[in-house]
Amino acid sequence: MTTLLIGVALGMRHGTDPDHLTAIDGLTRIRPRATNGLYFALGHGLVVTLLAVGIGRVLADRVAFIGPWMLIVIGLINLLKLFRNSPPRSSFITAKRPIVGQPFLLGMLLAAGFETASQFSALILAGETNPWLLGAAFTGGMVAVDGFDGYLAASTQNLAATGEATARKASQLLGVLVVLFSFGLGGAELLGLDFNRFALPVGLTLFAVVISIRFWARSGSRRGPATADFARFEPINGMKGIPS
Repeated sequence: MTTLLIGVALGMRHGTDPDHLTAIDGLTRIRPRATNGLYFALGHGLVVTLLAVGIGRVLADRVAFIGPWMLIVIGLINLLKLFRNSPPRSSFITAKRPIVGQPFLLGMLLAAGFETASQFSALILAGETNPWLLGAAFTGGMVAVDGFDGYLAASTQNLAATGEATARKASQLLGVLVVLFSFGLGGAELLGLDFNRFALPVGLTLFAVVISIRFWARSGSRRGPATADFARFEPINGMKGIPS
């Protein structure tokens, strides 16, 4: 039981890695759906579980090179969206998305392409317990963090799509972060640079910044209705707040 709890903690820790946050937010700006983080975590967890069981290593090694390029593609798409300054699209749009817009597959590819310290630790723990259970525990931890992150990301994009000013500004700021980290993480992986030593502090800092920006985006929508309601009242006989 203790090992499984550690697996959950490692999964939650892994969910805050910069590549997860960058991929989920960047993906949501292309495909704004609240389930992006959930499916991304499930796809990611599937690969980690198969690796823990001892199968899929050969296939994972063959497709590992795709992961960094997927991040770079996400960065390019978001960079174009920033230059075009086009408003985000609602999550209710059901148009077909490119392969980069499929969260489950993207999660699988990044699991093969970015083997971070927390993922590696989980694979080591697999030798001390049932690897299937450990994989499920690790996936559950990721689902909790990435699912929450994906929900907030979609909420921000949907608010921005309605024209809410604060959410639009938050969306643009998040777009800049996505572009920077997509190119930075993808480029570092392609160049063979070891990012693991910085993954924890950078990931936690980025997570705090991203979540703060998303709550800031929601605060604007909470002020909006109140302001609109107040605007419907006109002063009568020197008194304010009385309906006209």
